[in-house]
Amino acid sequence: MLEAINLCKSFGSLTVTNDVSFRVEKGERRAVLGPNGAGKTTLFNLLAGQLKPTSGEIRLDGKTVTGSSVEARAKMGLARSFQKNNLFDGLTVGENLALAAAAALGQSARFVRDSIKNKCVRQVVAEVAEQVGLAGQLDAAVAHCSYGLRRQLEVGIALASRPKVLLMDEPASGAGPGMIKAFHNLLTSLPRDLTILIIEHDLDLAFDVADRITVLNYGKTVFEGTPEEVRRSPLVNEIYLGEWDAHA
Repeated sequence: MLEAINLCKSFGSLTVTNDVSFRVEKGERRAVLGPNGAGKTTLFNLLAGQLKPTSGEIRLDGKTVTGSSVEARAKMGLARSFQKNNLFDGLTVGENLALAAAAALGQSARFVRDSIKNKCVRQVVAEVAEQVGLAGQLDAAVAHCSYGLRRQLEVGIALASRPKVLLMDEPASGAGPGMIKAFHNLLTSLPRDLTILIIEHDLDLAFDVADRITVLNYGKTVFEGTPEEVRRSPLVNEIYLGEWDAHA
């Protein structure tokens, strides 16, 4: 469903993504792990189209999208939630979801209220709100929402585009134990035909939700396997203990 082939990204003399290759199958939950500076967010920026690779290839649903824009990839079914909230604080939860749903359905209107009146948009908003636990919060002003609720809304906005592949950049970032548990429940409840690629620093959450894990360090793929294989890997343990030298 999503494939990176010998993907490289350099900024001047600094190579941040170094010959990364992997394939995520339809419906798979793949976690991308690695210490700070490993190149995880740069990899997501390449996959989503925010950055152009120095070399290599990206395929989405069997089609090469290496030179495609963010918008073109979104139309093909790729959505992304970000590490930091990208929400309209002046609107309600429902209005934020409605804008995303209207854009995905090609029903965007000049005024938010016109989008909300659309029957198809309202249906998507209701379904997504139920999925992410926001059905009772649609009239809440986003500016007054808690951090955890905003994180849920961020995921909801991504889901409102009806993606085939969802990139999630640290969805539980800054969340307490209760919110992390809620995100675990959310992730495990999403439809299994939705392919998910997730960056997450909370290792317990990543290991619990992932089918397979890719570990990056210094921009390179250094290990790939099941959660159990990753747990048993001496190399991965050394990386997280800060003992591994990429040039050793």
